[in-house]
Amino acid sequence: MIPLPTVRQLQFFHALARRKSFSKAAEDCLVSQSTLSSAIKELEGVLRCQLVDRSTKAFALTPSGEAVVARAERILALTEDLARSAAARQPLEGQFHLGVIPTVAPFLLPAAAPKLRAAFPRLELYLREDLTANLVDRLSAGLLDAAVLAFPYDVRGAEVIDLGEDCFYFAARPDHPHAAKKAMSLDDLSGETLLLLEDGHCLRDHAIDACKLARGATAAGFAATSLFTLTQMALSGLGATLLPEMAVNAGLAKTSGLKAVPFADPAPSRRIGLAWRRSSGRREEAEALAGVLRGAMKRTG
Repeated sequence: MIPLPTVRQLQFFHALARRKSFSKAAEDCLVSQSTLSSAIKELEGVLRCQLVDRSTKAFALTPSGEAVVARAERILALTEDLARSAAARQPLEGQFHLGVIPTVAPFLLPAAAPKLRAAFPRLELYLREDLTANLVDRLSAGLLDAAVLAFPYDVRGAEVIDLGEDCFYFAARPDHPHAAKKAMSLDDLSGETLLLLEDGHCLRDHAIDACKLARGATAAGFAATSLFTLTQMALSGLGATLLPEMAVNAGLAKTSGLKAVPFADPAPSRRIGLAWRRSSGRREEAEALAGVLRGAMKRTG
């Protein structure tokens, strides 16, 4: 029989690869550095290959180590899913790790948090705000149980529950020629140089696609990392921008001194959804969570 690595060894190795430090990985795993180092050596013995390059001062995995850590992530995710699905507990009881993109988190979570506490008093919710690509990677690796994302976006191996539509608004200084309009058309954007979030934020791509913008219609040399920064750039007269409805309804445009103008129907929009791993056994929990988030989103709409 072929000797197999233990889940504990894989957990230690995965932590090491993620943290790139024996001391930090040991701290995450709540063990001593010598214990973690011994477990890694045992894993190398079982697999009959060297996983860590110990010949350099900087931390590095060997090519075999890189291959093993990719498979270890999938094994650990499946193992965790097995343990969770077999546990006899009520939905949304205990720890739940939820990721939320930055263009949704500050507007949806304040409305959803009180409802979640009331509906699921034993829920220990851990939140992570990050870019879509990073959240999808963490979801796939089993480091998140679910993630609130904007769509369209390819989330392989996941199920998505629709939470609702988030329309775009045109936002500009009150003295902008379009600021007095009751509704914008997509044709009104012709000739406008728009300020958008930097590459990596899905809101940028969704706004460009939904509003049928040419890639050159965005302001060259300007890119914000948050919606708040974006509104300040627009207020300073650098251009106009596009804001999601939930941000407008939360008062972002008003408090920033901008005028937000809706688009005429059919308004350009993005879809907000809750993604969770298909193999996690958390369908019931995902549906319960989605119900609360959907209600909170209606209140922000």
